[in-house]
Amino acid sequence: MTTEAGILRPPAGAQAVRRALDVLHCFHDNGPDLSASDLARRLELSTSTAHRLARTLLGAGFLEQDARTARYRLGPAMTELGRLSYHQRGLHLATPELADLAERTGATADLALRSGPHVVIVAGGSVTPKVGLRRPLHSTALGKVLLAWPRAGEGGPRSLPALPAFTERTIVEPPALAAELARVREAGYALNDGESAHGVRTVAVPVLERAGHARFALAVRATPELITDARLDWYLTQARECARALEVLLLAPTERRDPGERP
Repeated sequence: MTTEAGILRPPAGAQAVRRALDVLHCFHDNGPDLSASDLARRLELSTSTAHRLARTLLGAGFLEQDARTARYRLGPAMTELGRLSYHQRGLHLATPELADLAERTGATADLALRSGPHVVIVAGGSVTPKVGLRRPLHSTALGKVLLAWPRAGEGGPRSLPALPAFTERTIVEPPALAAELARVREAGYALNDGESAHGVRTVAVPVLERAGHARFALAVRATPELITDARLDWYLTQARECARALEVLLLAPTERRDPGERP
């Protein structure tokens, strides 16, 4: 909606929709069920407002309520939409490839896409308690890949919020992250060597569209004792072979790169 002065205003009811979506996002960390008071504290709303939003979402099936504790969790409508999106994106086709990659490498295999300032794991073996499916962009190999080969409309490192440090190795300055992304593009892969957590080493590659953008990022994750410097090239070869297979499975023929084309 535009005023006479040309100022854009959100449509009527937009604030209520935004708040309802914020309520749903409170559950992305895969944590315990939440009460109306929990939601109110997280969203800095009054308890009565949080209760009213939760009851509306409950009535629509987007939340469900434990009859004993009166706490809320994601409801059947979310499950339905999640499964539909999973299949519409063809992600069910990726599961056998990821399982085979994990078996061959002895590592965890993850497939992810970007959602705003986050990486979201959409297939693979990393649904983490109290973290869920989201990962930081700046401190993960998956995130670096998605930042290095962004899709149209996705911002670069300077568009991100403050970059928190998770270990002493985490990149926390935008210029340093930009330099790291240039190295990633040159090498064709990204490495996370203890930047998001100690004792974790991850190598990630893009699942590229013909236009050169990363539709997904694919990673193998283990320990430095497994993904050693001496074996890094072997893990990289396995990941790239899987990524090319996923291009065929997940992208339309007109979106795929030519065979043999490198990132």
